[in-house]
Amino acid sequence: MKIPLSWLKDFIDLEGLSVEDIARKLTLAGMEVDEIRYVGLPMPNHAAQGMHSSGRHEFKTSGIAWDREKIVVGEIREVKPHPNADKLTLLDLYDGQQDQVVLTGAPNIFHLKGTGKLPKPIKVAYAKEGATLYDGHAEGQVLMTLKRAKIRGVESYSMACSEKELGITEEHEGIILLDDDAPVGMPLVDYMGDAVLDISILPNMARNVNVVGIARELAAMLGRELKKSSDQLPVISDQLPVTSGQSVKELVEIEITEPELNPRFVVGLIRNVEIKPSPYQIQRRLKLAGIRPINNVVDATNYAMLELGEPLHAFDYDVLVSRVGQVSNLPNKKIKIITRTAKDGEKLTTLDGVERTLTATNVLVCDEKGSLSLAGVMGGAESEVTDSTKNILLEGAAWNFINIRRTAKQHNLPSEASFRFSRGVHPSLAEHGVRLGLKYMADWSGGAVAPDLVDAYPLPPKDAVVDITVNDVKRWLGIDLTLEQTADLLKRLEFKCKITNNKLQVTAPPHRLDIGEGIVGMADVLEEVARVYGYDNIPTTTMADALPPQVGNPVHEWEEHLRDLLVALGFQEVVTYRMTSVERESRIAHHDDYVRLTNPIAPEKSVLRRSLIASVLDTLEKNIRYSDSFSFFEIGPIFEPVKNDLPNESRKLAIAMTGLREATAWDVKDSPKLDFYDLKGRIELMLSGLRLPNVSYTASDSYSHLHPGKTAELKVNGQVVGAFGELHPLVKEQYELGDSPILVAEFDLDLLRGIQPAYGIKTIPETPPIYEDIAVIVDEAVLAESVEALIRQTGGRSVTNVRLFDVYRGDQIGAGKKSLAYALTYQAEDKTMTDAEAAAIRNKIVKRLEKELGAKLRS
Repeated sequence: MKIPLSWLKDFIDLEGLSVEDIARKLTLAGMEVDEIRYVGLPMPNHAAQGMHSSGRHEFKTSGIAWDREKIVVGEIREVKPHPNADKLTLLDLYDGQQDQVVLTGAPNIFHLKGTGKLPKPIKVAYAKEGATLYDGHAEGQVLMTLKRAKIRGVESYSMACSEKELGITEEHEGIILLDDDAPVGMPLVDYMGDAVLDISILPNMARNVNVVGIARELAAMLGRELKKSSDQLPVISDQLPVTSGQSVKELVEIEITEPELNPRFVVGLIRNVEIKPSPYQIQRRLKLAGIRPINNVVDATNYAMLELGEPLHAFDYDVLVSRVGQVSNLPNKKIKIITRTAKDGEKLTTLDGVERTLTATNVLVCDEKGSLSLAGVMGGAESEVTDSTKNILLEGAAWNFINIRRTAKQHNLPSEASFRFSRGVHPSLAEHGVRLGLKYMADWSGGAVAPDLVDAYPLPPKDAVVDITVNDVKRWLGIDLTLEQTADLLKRLEFKCKITNNKLQVTAPPHRLDIGEGIVGMADVLEEVARVYGYDNIPTTTMADALPPQVGNPVHEWEEHLRDLLVALGFQEVVTYRMTSVERESRIAHHDDYVRLTNPIAPEKSVLRRSLIASVLDTLEKNIRYSDSFSFFEIGPIFEPVKNDLPNESRKLAIAMTGLREATAWDVKDSPKLDFYDLKGRIELMLSGLRLPNVSYTASDSYSHLHPGKTAELKVNGQVVGAFGELHPLVKEQYELGDSPILVAEFDLDLLRGIQPAYGIKTIPETPPIYEDIAVIVDEAVLAESVEALIRQTGGRSVTNVRLFDVYRGDQIGAGKKSLAYALTYQAEDKTMTDAEAAAIRNKIVKRLEKELGAKLRS
């Protein structure tokens, strides 16, 4: 939220505080100031000119300072034609000291050219020679210094300024036309120099999304008074501005059908308004706060909202009267305002010109003919205020914040009103907001306010009451405060406090919806005590209690170890949303049922995932263009629905690899592509790092998303824990993944984690090994792991290593046959093995291979 400093000063005396002091106080109180933008006021380093953005201060600062001597209030007395340029004019301007001739091309005073002396001088922002401003015609904010020059034969040395040149907005098409009360010759910085605080308002501070709220907080932190006189703070007044005519109670009635969705609805009436621009000082404040001025009536609703925090909506009263005549023949029938839920499929055209299809969860403001506005979000087009509007019915209401949040998200309609209502606005503000809005409309449009308000208040909220003791303050905050001191701190924030029986009874003020009851309410109230006392004033203390026993999280620690192993093997971890859509998952797998979200944030996040591989492949698809090689993994849950119960959440590991085995370089020209055995090798290393025993791999064609003949199941201790292989070509067609093979794996971490790791220890043998290679010819169907298992089993402890290093197929060994070559290591622990002993073991191995597998030793 952007708040001009001048607006805050309407409600609190800030004398003696710098802008940064104020920002620091707000930040320490939980309202973090993201940036300070100076619009005329001196910069922190007291420079009189230039753009400032410094890292030497704790806040990001930017802006421009206005020179007191060179930028002043001037008045235009006549607009004369330029002798040599039709589109330029010469201004007869008085700067408070002497008359000046100022050249300008501003279109908003061009119509006055050649009309003679103006009956009422026009007040403007005047910059003298040597003043530093922003260049109004340059892109962005570029500083310039006014210098004397001749333009079309006329000397120019000063200018009447636009908003861009003074750093107020980006508007540069016309010069600023100040209000009539601007004192001629006054330094412009004294008249309207400002600084804007950009404050990050968190949801728990929603009550402060307004100027009065921030001023109230500052007053509490500084121990100063909040200005409450009716002149300075009309929101405190219970009186309407001067009223006349028939009471609004005789003209309008209200019906609230669902108080839970609309606990309060207030309307007031103002007649005979003149639609015109608001006073410039009001427009300037609105612009600095990020609101576009429209006209005095709409600006009054926005100004009151920013000041008090209560969104208002203005209806064209005469449109409502004409709608009553369309549904009733009774003379002088009251306008009946109804709040109700919409019918499914009901239509409403909102102020932005969009026809919206509504659902039964949306709340509408209606009359007896039909809908008028989307409650708490945006008004309807038919009853909007136009240039011909004469009479205004002004609405202030309270709405269910959850319903407003859903409605705004459903229709993608973020607005200033929905921003506030979706975070909670206390119903007590509705009446004050309408009174304040009517006052500003009367002041700026000359309208007459009708007596009374129509106020339907079926569901007033109960103000929370909390009891606290001295011990509560000490235990929760670690500071010693008496009940009187605690009450004084809370009263600054307008809490009502009463001390009885060594307890402080605290009642929440009527603008706070965030104070609970019971233990939650105590926490809320003591947080307010800590904020006003000052977090930075709470002393640092050493914990007096003994530290609790440290309890590890074995599941988390095991997964972190697995992550470390995978990263060491060259994988990169990805973290994806657990929410997805059936359509996205169906590209790789089809499931009958999903866990569906009741209120999804988007259609593509409507169900909980059932495949972790699908999530990793989505990430691979989005990144495939950015590198020649990828190795991704993700550890996370999948969600299997259980009827009438919470879903099963199984922990999974998913892996995806593709691309080149090595990155291309000056010494690597043609790197092969990653294949099945690259993935299998990394899985073997991962399992080795986890120290899992009895690992085996079995060919499988039972996985629909994997390529037949290029798929393996992983078994540990004979139990299937996952599968890996090359992605099936038909599945790959569903993604944009390039031409390289896509290698994927998915493992059940709950099963892997449940296997007891083996930490085998053996001494390093002192005897030398004997190395020997053998090649055996077997049928194509015989698995290499079966051959290796028989070699190890037959060789016993004397064969310490078996490694397959070659596979050969060809005419020399016959069709349907293959040659498997193994490197064997023979070694005895207690003696040096002889060649004869090694040969005997080899012959024993060959005979057993021949007997059980039909293998023949290849010569």
